[in-house]
Amino acid sequence: MDDRIAPPLLGVKEDTKARRSRPSRASAPLFVGAALLAVCVGCFGSTSRDADARPRERVDATDGPRPHESYSYEDVLRRLKDDDSVVPARPPVHEFHTVYNREAVIPPMCYTRTEGKYNPCYVCHQSTVRGRPNAMDDVALQQVYSFSDVGLENHWRNLFEDRSARVAGISDEEILEWVAEDNYSDLADRLREHGFGGYVPDLENLHRAADAFDDEGFALDGSHWVAFNYKPMPSTFWPTNGATDDVMIRLPAPFRETAEGEYSRDVYKANLALVEATIKGLDTITVAGVDEAAVGADLDGDGRLGRVDRITRTDAYVGAASKVARQPWLYPAKTEFLHSVRYVGVEEDGSIYNPPRMKELRYMRKQWATSEPQLFEAYEQEKHDKYVGNLPGYLDRGDHGLDNEMGWILLGFIENHRGRLRVANYEETLFCMGCHTSIGSTIDSTFSFARKVDGAPGWGYVDLRGMPDAPTKGETRGEIATYLERAGGGGEFRSNPEMESRWFEAPGSVDVDAVAAARDVYSLITPSRERALEMNKAYRVIVEDQDFVFGRDPTVSPPKNVYDVVDIETAPVLPPERAYEWDIRLDWGRADVSKSADRRSDAGDELSLR
Repeated sequence: MDDRIAPPLLGVKEDTKARRSRPSRASAPLFVGAALLAVCVGCFGSTSRDADARPRERVDATDGPRPHESYSYEDVLRRLKDDDSVVPARPPVHEFHTVYNREAVIPPMCYTRTEGKYNPCYVCHQSTVRGRPNAMDDVALQQVYSFSDVGLENHWRNLFEDRSARVAGISDEEILEWVAEDNYSDLADRLREHGFGGYVPDLENLHRAADAFDDEGFALDGSHWVAFNYKPMPSTFWPTNGATDDVMIRLPAPFRETAEGEYSRDVYKANLALVEATIKGLDTITVAGVDEAAVGADLDGDGRLGRVDRITRTDAYVGAASKVARQPWLYPAKTEFLHSVRYVGVEEDGSIYNPPRMKELRYMRKQWATSEPQLFEAYEQEKHDKYVGNLPGYLDRGDHGLDNEMGWILLGFIENHRGRLRVANYEETLFCMGCHTSIGSTIDSTFSFARKVDGAPGWGYVDLRGMPDAPTKGETRGEIATYLERAGGGGEFRSNPEMESRWFEAPGSVDVDAVAAARDVYSLITPSRERALEMNKAYRVIVEDQDFVFGRDPTVSPPKNVYDVVDIETAPVLPPERAYEWDIRLDWGRADVSKSADRRSDAGDELSLR
């Protein structure tokens, strides 16, 4: 990632008589400069320094249709179906003009029929938590479909496609072979050969999942990526709904080095724990045996330097990062996340695992430090702009990805029509931006790290075996049990018959005893062999069509509980008693995490998700 990327400026927005908007991130004095910049590069033009951002020849209106009027998303889709390159050719106009769904930031699950009683929305839309910089405060969206005029139509057309015949045409053997193939390892070389200027994946053997890391989560290749064990967000990343995944974090070099500039695993472990405490608001946190002498700090406050298993002084980073300001609830600048979204692997005995084949590889980098006042202003601007009539628009940083203007840049890789990973285009990346920008439940625009198993037990590759159904902070019942009850089904769409048969006594009525008797998170949210293969086949069809702009949900037949068009005059409103306060963090202290490792060992390979 090029550290010289210019910071975001206040963008020019399009008045659409719609309610949704994109926030402005910079302070008012930058307005004039930004406006002039927009005039120079064209509204919504890229501010990237990449060659792709060079000015294009203007076409006078009297000479016929302008380029953006004669090139559409349909042309983009046609090209993708035949394009084998790792970086798809950009259209002859700015990609903004080829967007099919201007409200792609509204994900498919937001069109679920709540019927005035079911609420899967609470895990995203939340009130502001006192002290946190996330001031989105969008809890009201749990109760109403508050969409722009454009957003009232459900553009996720793939939800309404019946793929049953095409799925039936794919044999089990064919899909098992497909899922077992490695489509990651050649990605870096292909990107370098192309001269790609953005992030090039640098974690060797990631396709091997847990085998790419040691027991503490450190990548074996020395790339400094560290895997952590976390509880998937309710429904969206449950394997029973179509995908397995993992997430890795990497802190910048000063957080890995001593004050003298030498690499130190002790320093890195201490700073990883301190960042975790910062994001979770913890005053103390466990670590796996850190040498305070190597770190150069008394981490447990006992007045001497020894080997410690707990940090009680969490107010400052250590080593070469000791002078980096610690901002509560915020990551340090240059923090990176790598997230692989995979097919659902199925062993011969039916157990579920993370297979080699990836559907997507997602990358986030906190390019700029942000302060609480800056973020407060950004969220306030977001809320204000929703009501003055602007549709979303994001700064295109060229090869580096899209800028959420809250400090983060997002870049994605997705399968091409042959199943090889390629760079995701503008609209395919736009799909990710709403969730990582403008919802109330995130902490510094992220999800998974706040859901990591606390402290030392949470370092290591994701493993749902033996993981207890810990409640969310402020609640006492298991989070999954609570979600099933509130959502009225095994996912946002209430269209998972297998989950309903396992965990419900009747439609919308959870079998509390069955859920309570479940061994662990693995047994609660992983699918049968039959369902896993079916979802893999359904997604394989979407890959063949390359129409991700119409949706990525691996449905075989159209779900019944989804609106194709929302009529705000007739759509039921959830009553206040069915809106819920919810914290993305988990109360692992109410779950017996200490026994999790024992249960994983007892479970053996039959419960492996790795």
